[in-house]
Formats: sequence, C-alpha cells, structure tokens
Amino acid sequence: MKPRFTYAILLLLALSLTVISCKPDSASQIRQHSLKAQPSAEKNESQKPVLLILIDSLMDKPLQEAIRQGRAPALGYLLANGRYYPQVVSSFPTMSVAIDSTLLTGTYANQHHVPGLSWFSNKEKRMIYYGYGPKEGLKIDQPQVLLDILHQLNLVQLNPHTKTIHEELAEKGKDSASINAILWRGKTPHTLQIPRLIDFGTRLPSAINVTGPKLMSYAAFAQLNPNQKSEKRIWRKYGMNDEFSAHEAAYLIANKKLPPLTITYLPENDMEVHKKGPATIEGIEKADKALQNVLDAFGSWDKAIKEARWIVMGDSGQTPVLDDRKTATIDLRSILTDYRIAKISQPVTHTDQVVISPNERMAYIYALDSRIPLSDIVIRLQREPKLDIIARKENQKIIVSAGKINRQFSYQPNGPFTDPYGQTWTFSGDPRLLDLTITKNQITYGKYPDALARLYGAMNSHEGRYVVVTVQPGHELITESSPTHIGGAAHGSLHEVDSLVPLLVTGTTMGPKTLRIVDLKDWLLRLTTE
Repeated sequence: MKPRFTYAILLLLALSLTVISCKPDSASQIRQHSLKAQPSAEKNESQKPVLLILIDSLMDKPLQEAIRQGRAPALGYLLANGRYYPQVVSSFPTMSVAIDSTLLTGTYANQHHVPGLSWFSNKEKRMIYYGYGPKEGLKIDQPQVLLDILHQLNLVQLNPHTKTIHEELAEKGKDSASINAILWRGKTPHTLQIPRLIDFGTRLPSAINVTGPKLMSYAAFAQLNPNQKSEKRIWRKYGMNDEFSAHEAAYLIANKKLPPLTITYLPENDMEVHKKGPATIEGIEKADKALQNVLDAFGSWDKAIKEARWIVMGDSGQTPVLDDRKTATIDLRSILTDYRIAKISQPVTHTDQVVISPNERMAYIYALDSRIPLSDIVIRLQREPKLDIIARKENQKIIVSAGKINRQFSYQPNGPFTDPYGQTWTFSGDPRLLDLTITKNQITYGKYPDALARLYGAMNSHEGRYVVVTVQPGHELITESSPTHIGGAAHGSLHEVDSLVPLLVTGTTMGPKTLRIVDLKDWLLRLTTE
C-alpha cells in the first residue's frame, strides 16, 4: 500500500496544474488607451524577442476593472502602449489542456487529439485525467495521472503528426522557451526530475526523459535558474504558481538568454475565479505583480517595451455557478440510470456500458456497449431542460439537439454556407440550436462563437462512440465524486461566457489572421521568423 501522504502531495500538484461589476466608463478608458499613438516600428522589430504571458481564466471585464482601480499597473502600462482585443475566441472544450493544445499546434481537437481535462481512451480502455478534485483523488490512480501529465500528454496523446510551435521554430533554427505551460513538446531532450516526496513509495521513476523547447521550466520538475528554490515548497504547489513563473522569465531577461519566443504561464487567477466568481480581481492583481517583476528585469518598463514585444492573453472565460448545489449541478448518472456506468475507482470492464467524463460545464458520454445507439442516450439526456447542447456523430454528420427540445440541426464541413472565418459548411434542420443566423448563405455566430468548427473538433477528437453535452450558464455537470464550484465559477462549455478572452499586444503592428486562439500560432511564427 502506498503512503497516504504521497496521495496528498500528488493531489496538490495535479490541482495546481489544472483545477487546477464593471463601471460604465471603464470600457471607454480601455479603448482610449488602445487608440494612443503607437511607437514607430523599428527596422529590427523582427529581432526583438516575443514574450507571451498566458494568464489562466483572464477575462475582459475584470481586467478592465483591475486596471481602472489601479490594481494592475503593469497590464495598464502595456495596454496604454499597445492594442487591445477584448473578444478572442478560445478552443473547445474550454479547458486549459485542450486550449493550450490549440495554441501550440494551431489546430482544433480533431487534429491535435487532446479532447479535454477528462476523457476515455478507447485504445487504452481507461479513463484519462490531467487533474482532479479532492474526492476523485482518493479513488483514481494518481501516479498514472502524473505520468499522463508529464509524459503521455505531450509525447503520446498530443498528436505526434501535428507540429507544435516549439517544433516548427526548432526546424527553422530558432530557439524558444516554455515556463510552467502544460503543453511544451519540442525537439530538445530534457530530463524531468521527480521530487523525492513524490517518487518515494510510488511506481514513478525518479526522472522522466522528454523533448521540449530549448529552454524549459516546469514547476518542480525542471527549472532554468539553478538558484531558484521556491519550487521545493509544497505549500507553493511545487512551483506551479505565478511567482515562480515570473522569476524564471526574469532570469532569462537578466542573463540575456531570451530566445525569439518565450511562453510563460501564470496559473493562479484561475483558482481565484473558480472560488470567488468571475468578478474577482484578486487573481489579476497577483498576476500583475508577477508581470511587474518580469518588466522590472529589463531595468525599466520603457526599456522593456523597446527591447521586446509583449502579448498577454487569457485562455478561457468562466461562468458564475449558482450557490445552491441542488440547482447548480446536473448529475449525469441520474439521467442515465438505465445503463451500467463505469466507476472511476475501478478499471473499465466489458460489463460497463457507459463512461461519463465531465469537464466542468461539458462532458463526454461514451457508449461502450455496441448495442446501445447514441440516439438512445440523447433521448434520455433531452429530458433535462438545463442541458444546452447535446451532440452526436452519425457517419460524417454532427447532429445537435438540446434539453426539452425535439428539433435537430445536422451539419458537416464543405458546402454552400460560409462563416466569418472562411470555413464552409453543409447543414439541415434548425440552425437556432447553435444560435446561427443565415443571410444569403452567410453564417453569423451568436452566443456560441465559431460553434461549427469548435464543436466539430471535439466530436472528432478521439476514437469511440460518444455524445458531447454542455449545460446552460449557472450550472455545471457532475458524476461520481466530481469537483464542483458552487457559488464560484466554472468553464468548459461552448457558450460565449466561457469562450471569449482578451488579448493585449505591445510592440508590434502585426496582428493575427483572425481573433481566434487557433490562428495565433501562425501569427507567432510570423512574428519570430519574418
């Protein structure tokens, strides 16, 4: 039997990795900042390094409010000297691991093959978790979770045929850096060191060989600054915190080691929003202090924006969750009582008919029993009025319905209808189920931005027969021992509240092709190679 304290340490680490109102004039102030005269472009702009700062669950309104209150001076400074895009479309599911896969590969889940925080591998016949809640942590195979995060996610489960930006830059002879990002696959060999308290009493090796960017820092497992000690503190989540990320980035700057691209992940705002709701700005204030340390490493902030190009962005939004558990949560087991549902504490067997993999406000529901039509699962799900989108795949078509609605909408790529991103589609049925407006074969998206491509990506992200379901704002989906965010906030769904994030750019006039995370990789490549 493994020591119980080891489980607690692994729980802290995995939680740290993933689950690890605005005044009327604030919006106008932000826009005025963005319209200030831009620094004239210098001939050697392409030689300036790019620092991409990803603040987990950063959202437009709380960012504006934090700046208005003077509690985010670094972000306010960058914004006053750059451009601001308040509504960039994220990936789907709106969970960090899937979004970061999209950011690094420039593809949706149908190409990068990372379905979400929780999913079932038909190939391995097991559930895969990249993070979990306290109750789940007592039931699942925690060493396997850590191995999935540290090795399998990047080197096996992330499609090896879809190149990351780190791999492409390496092929072009350009170095890059990753600091505390969950996705980091590259071409340079690295050894991740497993802290003694974690490898003691488990089957984990003391070290894991991986390939990443030339410069790689990842919490307790790898660091750039040999004198950095804070990652050893359990109560600081072994280095998966904003302070450690900032110190590592500042080390590169102070030692003149910045490569053409550095991706730095600040994780702590996500935790604050989960606990306190989307209006909180405490996490943004903490992230701003970390950003101040990075700017200070240049000697002055003015020097920082002259010598480097800066990109600050969020990855997903979060939706408030009602403070009454009975109202806020939808237990999918209670809807699917007719089936034998796999237990998370046991291996999946041939007697299990259904697996449920929740991702906060979305879930995958797998039909393991070939005798169960997906349409039967959909019929049962339609009994719950709070379910927002219910989708299944038949042949190549995605068929969409919703709770307490008998109408359907089916679609597939290529056809006479064109969306704002130049993607074409064929469809039939009621487009209102995805809040689409059709005018002369032109598609306009409503409350589900880029819905057709993002949902198509999730529906084709991995092998198996499954239904994708999301829930209306105010609610989240649960199953056995799922973590909840009652009175706080959650994400995961296709809804715009979960899906729109801000992007702040300083030091370049070059912009992305579209305001979608899926198109940022090509933009970053242009910034660093042209």
